[in-house]
Amino acid sequence: MNPCEINVTSETGRLRAVLLHRPGVEIERMTPLNCAHALYSDILDKMNVDIEYNRFRGVLEHWAQVYYVEDILQELLRDEKIREHLVTESVFNYGHRPIKLSGNTNDRLAEELMSMDNTKLARVLIQGYENPQWEGITDNRYLLEPLYNLLFTRDASSAIYNRVLINSMSFEVRERESLIYEAIFRHFFGVETMNAAEYSAKARTEGGDIHIASPDLLVVGEGVRTNAKGIEYLAQSFAKEREQFNILVQELPREPESFIHLDMVFTFLGKHQCMAFEPMLRKQGLFAGKDTTLISIKNGKITYRQVKDILAGLRHLEWDIEPIYGGGYDPWIQLREQWHSGANFFSLGDNKVLGYRRNAYTIEALDKAGFAVLQAKDIVDGKVNMDDYEKFVAVFPASELPRAGGGARCMTMPILRDCE
Repeated sequence: MNPCEINVTSETGRLRAVLLHRPGVEIERMTPLNCAHALYSDILDKMNVDIEYNRFRGVLEHWAQVYYVEDILQELLRDEKIREHLVTESVFNYGHRPIKLSGNTNDRLAEELMSMDNTKLARVLIQGYENPQWEGITDNRYLLEPLYNLLFTRDASSAIYNRVLINSMSFEVRERESLIYEAIFRHFFGVETMNAAEYSAKARTEGGDIHIASPDLLVVGEGVRTNAKGIEYLAQSFAKEREQFNILVQELPREPESFIHLDMVFTFLGKHQCMAFEPMLRKQGLFAGKDTTLISIKNGKITYRQVKDILAGLRHLEWDIEPIYGGGYDPWIQLREQWHSGANFFSLGDNKVLGYRRNAYTIEALDKAGFAVLQAKDIVDGKVNMDDYEKFVAVFPASELPRAGGGARCMTMPILRDCE
C-alpha cells in the first residue's frame, strides 16, 4: 500500500484516488437512547448497511484507487511515536465520556491501549473500548467512545488543492475523527495540513460544506457545521497566498438536520451541470432570507458582496452552470428526496456521478438530462463498463445508508483528481 500524491483542483476532474471507511461494529453501538448524541436520527441494520456499502465501494474500486482508513491506521500504529500520540490524545484530550471507575482511570486505559497490537488498537480507536465495569443499564459502557460517523469520510478532512484541511468539528462526538485523519495525512501521505482551530478556537469547518469548484474558487456552506469564523480562516489563508481567489458562501437553515451541509442541497455533476434543491436557488421555504455571499480576494484585499444565489454568483465569475432539480418539480417530492440525500451526488468525473437509486424522481431528472442510468450491480459484476459512457449516473440500492444522514458525496473523501 503506497501513498499517492494529494491534489484536488475541482469537484469534477476524473477521480484517481479516494479515501473510504467500511462501516464497522461502531454503527451497532448505537441505541435509541444515544443515537441523537451520535448525530443519527435512527439506529441502523448493519447487515443491510454492509450489502449497500459493498455495492457503493465496488463501483469506486472499478474506477479509482481506493484507500481505507482502518488499513492505513493499522500501518501507522506500527510506529511507536504515532501510537503513543494517538493513544495519549484519544484518552487525555478527547476523553468526552462518563467515567465511573475508581482510581486513575485514564492512565490505566492508556496503558491498556498501548499494550494492544496494531490491528486491535486500530479497531478499538474506531469501534470504541468497553468499560469492564459496565453495569448493563448505565450510560458509561464505553471508556473510549465509538466513532459512529467515520463512514462519512468527507467531513473531518478535506483535500484542498495540494494540502489537506483537518476540519475542526462542531460536535464532540466527531472530534477524534480529525485526530486520526491528521495522523493519516501527515504520516502516511506526507502532505501539508491546515486547521481552522489554529486560527480561532471558535472556528468550525466540515468537508460536506467545502466544494473545490476550480483552482481559484471554493463554494462553501455556512450553517450548523461550518461557521463564519471558519470561512474567515479560509479567506485569510488564501489572501496571504493568492493574488486572486474567490469563496462563494451559501447560508443554510439551522434545522432540520437534513440541511447540515451544503452538499445536501447542492453538488457539482460536471463543469456545466449541478444537482440542486430548488428552494435553495429560489430562496423559498426554509431558504427564504438566507444569504449568498461572494468573497473576493485580490492582492491581499478581501471584499464581500451579496448575490442572488449560487448560480448568480457563478455567473458573476463567468461560469454558467445548468441546475437539475433533486426530486424533479414537485415541491413535496423535492422535500422527500432531499431528506434522503437526493442532491448528494459524488462526481467520478465530468458528468459521471454516483448516487442513491432510491431517489427515483431525481434519477429520472438525470435520465431526462441525458445521463445514462447504470446499475451498481452490473458495474461490479463486470457487465457494464463506465468508460463506455460520456454521461452517466451509477446508482446503488440504499435503504439503510440514507437513514444515517448522508449520501455518496458524504461517504467519499477524494484525494487525487485529474486537473481539468
